[in-house]
Amino acid sequence: MSAVLQVRDLEVAYHTSAGPVRAVNGVSFELEPGERLGLVGESGSGKSTIALALLRMIRPPGKIEGGEVVLDGTSLLPLSDEEMRRMRLASIAMIAQGAMNSLNPVARVRAQIADCFRDHDVQLSNRELDERISSLLERVGLQPSVANMYPHELSGGMKQRVCIAIAICLSPKVIIADEPTSALDVVVQRQVMDTLQVVQTDIGASIILIGHDMGLMAQVVNRLGVMYAGDLVEIAAVSDMFGDPLHPYTQLLIGSLPSLSSKRLMRAIPGLPPSLLNRPAGCPFRARCPHVMSRCETENPALRQVRPNHQVACHLYDS
Repeated sequence: MSAVLQVRDLEVAYHTSAGPVRAVNGVSFELEPGERLGLVGESGSGKSTIALALLRMIRPPGKIEGGEVVLDGTSLLPLSDEEMRRMRLASIAMIAQGAMNSLNPVARVRAQIADCFRDHDVQLSNRELDERISSLLERVGLQPSVANMYPHELSGGMKQRVCIAIAICLSPKVIIADEPTSALDVVVQRQVMDTLQVVQTDIGASIILIGHDMGLMAQVVNRLGVMYAGDLVEIAAVSDMFGDPLHPYTQLLIGSLPSLSSKRLMRAIPGLPPSLLNRPAGCPFRARCPHVMSRCETENPALRQVRPNHQVACHLYDS
């Protein structure tokens, strides 16, 4: 089965007066049809920058400086702005963090969904448009009457469901969900994620789920990628990642989670991530790593497969 999305050596930098900030440093991964891939890591690790880069929404002073993004056989980076605009929603869509900031506060829900069809030249009569919008809202668990409401009249979970309805309105092949449950309570989080999984199955899309919540990732995604300081340091099936994590950073991340099955102290990861303005030589995690070696000072390990379908970037696994 060929991948629906291929990302190869993606590099993104934000240019400042002090120099370039390397937010994404040669990241590569693939997304299979129907797959849910998670990306986790500390704030500033490059997760949301990857999402914006895949949609070609990096704005100055940011710049995509290298790499390749291929969506269903189409290379996205060489496309013109107009060609890429037409790809958004139709082929690749995003559910942004913070639903209230994603919706127009002075436009009704119907008008905001209708804009999506109009922007992509989908010709519908008023009756057909109303039927399509009602169907979309019902698919995400909302009453058709929500179409006549303003965002401020909706709860946080309802607003997020409207964002999901907008993202799936043209049945894209890939949906990027950037922390779609932030600022929601745990019950509503579960409802929103259930809704997202249902509509994913309905339209046959693949999902990239970005977030900090390892517990949520364990319940939702098929594969999990761990980001650190702009690098993808480990990627594997979620069962392998939690059952036998390989990278020291992943081990410490999982070790910091509370457990209901055993009594143990939760331990924070010591230190802070390095500055991406002046990236240190060698492995970016070496200052915090309990297994640091001399070669870590000078060589940044490449991501490579060390077990079936399990890739890691760490000198501990060099043969």
